[in-house]
Amino acid sequence: MIPFNKALPYDIIMGDVYLPQCPFCQSDNVLLAKFKPDDIIHVREGKKKLLVFPCCGNKITVLDSDNDYLLTDTIVRKD
Repeated sequence: MIPFNKALPYDIIMGDVYLPQCPFCQSDNVLLAKFKPDDIIHVREGKKKLLVFPCCGNKITVLDSDNDYLLTDTIVRKD
């Protein structure tokens, strides 16, 4: 079962990856400029990826992904 407290929802809009909200500073519609749709595919295939939030500079590691969520190594949501 997916631990949803470690999952971040994401959207791909015109080739860019967006998060609806930063889990650390609560900024809305965060553009992940250094995280591309190809990176989501690589993570799904087993590569880990460091994700740095441009809004606040916090870092997490993305461990896995599916079509809707990024699975991280850090608790990012409260249940």
